[in-house]
Amino acid sequence: MTALPSRKTGLITAGFGLAMQALMTSAAWAQEAAAAAPAAPVPNKGDTTWMLISTVLVLLMTVPGLALFYGGLVRTKNMLSMLTQVFTIVCVVSLLWVFYGYSLAFTSGGALNDYVGGFSKAFLRGVDVNSVAATFSNGVVIPEFVYICFQMTFAFITPALIVGAFAERMKFSALITFVVLWVTFIYFPMAHMVWYWGGPDALATAAKALADAPAEGKAAAQAALDAVTADAGMLFQWGALDFAGGTVVHINAGIAGFVGCLMLGKRIGFGREHLAPHSLTMTMIGAALLWVGWFGFNAGSNLEANGSAALAMINTFVATAAAGVAWLFTEWGSKGKPSLLGLASGVVAGLVAVTPAAGFAGPMGAICLGLVTGVVCFIFCSAIKNTFGYDDSLDVFGVHCIGGILGAIGTGILASPDLGGAGILDYVAKPGEAVAGAFSMGTQVFTQIKAVLVTLVWSGVGSAILYKIVDLVIGLRVPTDQEREGLDIAEHGERAYNM
Repeated sequence: MTALPSRKTGLITAGFGLAMQALMTSAAWAQEAAAAAPAAPVPNKGDTTWMLISTVLVLLMTVPGLALFYGGLVRTKNMLSMLTQVFTIVCVVSLLWVFYGYSLAFTSGGALNDYVGGFSKAFLRGVDVNSVAATFSNGVVIPEFVYICFQMTFAFITPALIVGAFAERMKFSALITFVVLWVTFIYFPMAHMVWYWGGPDALATAAKALADAPAEGKAAAQAALDAVTADAGMLFQWGALDFAGGTVVHINAGIAGFVGCLMLGKRIGFGREHLAPHSLTMTMIGAALLWVGWFGFNAGSNLEANGSAALAMINTFVATAAAGVAWLFTEWGSKGKPSLLGLASGVVAGLVAVTPAAGFAGPMGAICLGLVTGVVCFIFCSAIKNTFGYDDSLDVFGVHCIGGILGAIGTGILASPDLGGAGILDYVAKPGEAVAGAFSMGTQVFTQIKAVLVTLVWSGVGSAILYKIVDLVIGLRVPTDQEREGLDIAEHGERAYNM
């Protein structure tokens, strides 16, 4: 006869059944939740590869590109000093960037977030091979280490541009001290003000939450969206457009260099002796390398390998060509002969001007910008410079500051879809999908002008203070006898050429 199960056994069996049912229900809920929750975006190998290449291209712009461009423009006795200054800046700023620069530029700064970030990622704390950084498309990311390296190249080329304004007369120790202070108090905050924001996915999530919120939760959801929108630098919140660094890089460096050349004074013999470039061959090589590297600078700033990167690329071709031609023919008409130096200078001016507009202007608009820039920058580097008599050794102000201003303001015009521009994106109207936003040319141009003025004041006044501090502590300028001897021997104890 089969024994009947005991009461205890029955309870155990029932309990086991309930437990299994609960587990199965929990698993089903978990599966439903997983299906409902969007998967975390994973970097695309194509985008990652493009950004790795772009990063190396921007390094190429600086060393050897900018170093050779500047080196060829100075006299033989100062060639090596220019190479050393640019190369050293690359090394020093790279370290400062990973120590605290990236954190100050691209994290939230709390109460000071309008102007500068914080130290939450100092020494790259919390960043590993799985960390990602947002791009400009919803659901698209790149490895954060790649983004850190890409932005690092912008951080070191910007102060390297400055040295051309006071070439052949500044102490090496004073220069390096100034650069450390300048990137800390001028560049990192400027990059934060223009380029720091929460990213498209953060905006989409907050906007969707607002759209889905019940009536009683609308206020809280709106506050959450406002908080995400406000988590950005001041100029970004204003709506200033700067695709690849018109304000952050060129106006920033150009006005700092101009202030420096005024505070250091003119080179010995300026206006009396012939201070001609020693090797226009090297200058041309440097200009060509700058142009090649600039495709990483501009097209890479799209952060993705797509049509917008292609737009930035073609604009970097045609605006640059237009500016080179404009400068060449303007000089030819005014001085009687077209020069290689003029052509190379026009090419660089065009690269500068198209930088903020690269991803916003249409190709025909970019050509117009290049033509205007070539003429205006030629006038500033010749007539204006001669009239006022300042010794901007390698025309940093006339090319980078003036070209940057033309490009920044011109972006507000050329971004208009009515002129073939790309317009601006709205990440909130349709959460999760970037759509064309409303564009007002007048409003945008006014915003661009405000951004230019902020950059001029922030960098101009700030740089003057930093120069003065360095002058009081170290002294900015080499002694007269060392300047006559040349900085190669006086500062570095070696020559660029031993013949």
